[in-house]
Amino acid sequence: VADLETNFDKTLPPVPCLPGEFNQVILNLIVNASHAIADAVAGTEKKGNIRVSTVRVAERVEVRISDPGTGVPKKVQPRIFEPFFTTKEVGKGTGQGLAIARSAIVDKHGGTIVFETEERRGTTFIIRLPISV
Repeated sequence: VADLETNFDKTLPPVPCLPGEFNQVILNLIVNASHAIADAVAGTEKKGNIRVSTVRVAERVEVRISDPGTGVPKKVQPRIFEPFFTTKEVGKGTGQGLAIARSAIVDKHGGTIVFETEERRGTTFIIRLPISV
């Protein structure tokens, strides 16, 4: 349902992280993006584009994962990082992915994870990790 486009800053320094945990967060966000795109293009021949980019912002590395999917409805935005909260159909999601992502980024890496969204236009998740611990 989507192509993946990357734009990585080749000048970034190494970032201390737990690779398995960090990779799981990125994978979860890409899978969520593909689900949102699938919902947005359902019944059409259209294909979406997931964008993953990195950049240095002061003493942090910023990772952005963007999709042109359905966006996050305003009424559920405050809850999306809650454990077991999901907007997906039964059998399509457990409601643990974003809670685990938040825990991995905030609690285990000392970073932040936020999102920008517009209903029917898409969502961007923004992860910021410290360059040095």
